[in-house]
Amino acid sequence: MSIATDPVEATAAPSAFRVAAGAVTVTTVSVLPVFLTGALAVQLSADLGFDPAGLGLVVALYFGVSALCSLPVGMVVERVGARRTSRIAVIGAAVLMAALAVGARSYGSLVALLLCAAWCNVMGQLSSNLTLARSVPEHRMGLSFGVKQAAIPAATLLAGLAVPAVALTAGWRWAYGFGAVLALAALLACPAEDAGPRGRPAAGNRATAALGVIGAASGLAAGTATALGIFLVASAVERGVAPGPAGLVLTFGSVVGLSVRLLHGWLADRRERARRNGDRRRGGGHVAVVAASLAAGAAGFGLLALPGTPALVLGVTLAFGLGWAWPGLLQFAVVRLNPSAPAAATSIVQVGVYAGGFGGPVVFGWLATHAGFPVAWTASAGVMLVSAVLMLVGRRMLVAHARRGAGPAGAVSPAPAS
Repeated sequence: MSIATDPVEATAAPSAFRVAAGAVTVTTVSVLPVFLTGALAVQLSADLGFDPAGLGLVVALYFGVSALCSLPVGMVVERVGARRTSRIAVIGAAVLMAALAVGARSYGSLVALLLCAAWCNVMGQLSSNLTLARSVPEHRMGLSFGVKQAAIPAATLLAGLAVPAVALTAGWRWAYGFGAVLALAALLACPAEDAGPRGRPAAGNRATAALGVIGAASGLAAGTATALGIFLVASAVERGVAPGPAGLVLTFGSVVGLSVRLLHGWLADRRERARRNGDRRRGGGHVAVVAASLAAGAAGFGLLALPGTPALVLGVTLAFGLGWAWPGLLQFAVVRLNPSAPAAATSIVQVGVYAGGFGGPVVFGWLATHAGFPVAWTASAGVMLVSAVLMLVGRRMLVAHARRGAGPAGAVSPAPAS
């Protein structure tokens, strides 16, 4: 069964590449303030007087505020449309990075300004989801969500480049200023018009309970995966790896994760094509694939608790490549289930993701400090297994919801949705 809204008019819509590139650009600049703050931590801490614990606190609070903003911002994006909200997110990010450049005179002012930027991240993410759902052809939508999730590594890359190129030469304030200019330039990549009808289906049509369970699973997985990026280098150094090679291990993991995100999207499009051709055995099943990825990622976290370089390399490959490569695929699956309200539906899942980003590093850091990294990695493996089980529970709820006929007219069938 086809989705309720035809995502593209062949004669008038922009190319799938242009739409995906615009979504990546909007998402990248929307999340840039927090990643730029992390990259500039050495210079910021020297000038404003805070330690690594202070950096961890502000990042955790940032994701906490993002979790609180997700549902209301999702409703705003759904009502107003992606054309306006993507511009609001980009302009907001530019204004706040300019404010950080001139107004961050103490740790308290840095925290206040960065927390004000959290809603820009949420709005940029959800407006990009809406753009992709309404403007990209069906046969490219899975890959487009995989490409869109490449915005997070792209923001990290830009933030890292800003350190030697700007912060170490002109100062960290100019780095924020450069980020503000870059955000304003991203206005050119915002969608020129809203594609598809704007609507707000009844709450019961969104399988809210099932999405809540999937959001909880996403939160557990995101918490462990966020801790992976923060603590991997320190853990590798503690087990005897030199800082330089330890950093290369993190880079390797990031490249693997980025590549598998794109692969997930490409394979999702193949499964959708098989479903449309009547092959139910190979079609659909996206949430089940996410659950399998989480289970394999849990094995990678378990390997990180073991000594030896082979365990470290294989653990990083599995943990990054499968344990933290699923967000684009999951967002695609949720959008396929809720074609009439993609921003509102994905905002439910994003609450869990942001909550995990808030709590995961705090819990992991406490375990690593008091019980050691092996215990923390083992606990992370257990948490990711629980998230895989919850993802399967949510999938069963989605299938049951679709079979009851509770979805909106024209919604996808149980196979592609789940």
